[in-house]
Amino acid sequence: MTRVFNFSAGPAALPEPVLRQAAAEMLDWHGSGMSVMEMSHRGPEFTAIAAEAEALLRELLAVPAHYNVLFMQGGAIAENAIVPMNMLRGHASADYIDTGEWSKKSIKEARKYGGVNVAASAAAGGYTSIPARETWRLAPDAAYVHICSNETIGGVEYHFTPDVGGVPLVADMSSSILSRPVDVSKYGLIYGGAQKNIGPAGLTIVIVREDLIGQALPCTPSAFDYKVVADNDSMYNTPPTYAIYIAGLVFNWLKAQGGLPAIEAHNRRKAALLYDHLDTTPFYRAPVARECRSLMNVPFKLADESLDGAFLKGAEARGMVQLKGHRSVGGMRASIYNAMPLEGVQALVAYMKEFEAQHG
Repeated sequence: MTRVFNFSAGPAALPEPVLRQAAAEMLDWHGSGMSVMEMSHRGPEFTAIAAEAEALLRELLAVPAHYNVLFMQGGAIAENAIVPMNMLRGHASADYIDTGEWSKKSIKEARKYGGVNVAASAAAGGYTSIPARETWRLAPDAAYVHICSNETIGGVEYHFTPDVGGVPLVADMSSSILSRPVDVSKYGLIYGGAQKNIGPAGLTIVIVREDLIGQALPCTPSAFDYKVVADNDSMYNTPPTYAIYIAGLVFNWLKAQGGLPAIEAHNRRKAALLYDHLDTTPFYRAPVARECRSLMNVPFKLADESLDGAFLKGAEARGMVQLKGHRSVGGMRASIYNAMPLEGVQALVAYMKEFEAQHG
């Protein structure tokens, strides 16, 4: 069996030990005689799986006791609507920081449920940086301030936690969660789709301060009301059981690596290797401002874009796939999430040097 180096932005690569354990347990989980996919979500076997997954996530992120951890469905796109439904709490509007395509989607969706004040935008600069905090025009009566901590498409990442005063800070962390330690207590709500750093598509993680729930808009479906979900331990409706199981295996794997401080060091080594090469040659170009470069998603372009097809074909022939950039920005994108080994980035850089020698 030959495994490729999968640079997909999501669904993304999973740690090989996790896949092997899932394969070994597929037909019979721990002597139950059942696959996890066949279990009742209310049975003792699965409730134990879900409880362990939540406990491990709390441990990895040091989630304070007064925060709820919710296992939901719909991905971050659904949360773009679910967040304002739950978090407006009688306020007329919320503040949003526009740093790219996913911020724009969040803003568009939130406008269906209340007013949106775009307090800062990086649009004028082509979404290659994050607006300086002192330029944000925050409204003192905003329900919350929303950021996208890492723009998967554009490759810009917050390397700081913005101070927004007493207003709850809400973050879409879909493509950066669990890549490094985060002070959860500085956020009112953190959410993210699982299909990048956590597990299969279908699971959405929500971490929300308990005093912020319980005032959802009347139009909020019960399954999307954070209070209902929390009161029912994420079992109000049938949750994505197998995705939760895989997430728990990933959390265990992360713990075995040394936790988030160790995985951050691993991720910084990979990112530095790739960015350092991009900065040494005019044959390639990394468009994002250095201080905002993502550790997870590295977009880059060839100086001669007519060579894009040849570059991708050659990469695939060498066992490196999913390097094509998002259709909205073009070029290339290497997503180097937690499960991407250092060897994958080394192989990519070696190929980039080889391709330049042939075509430069």
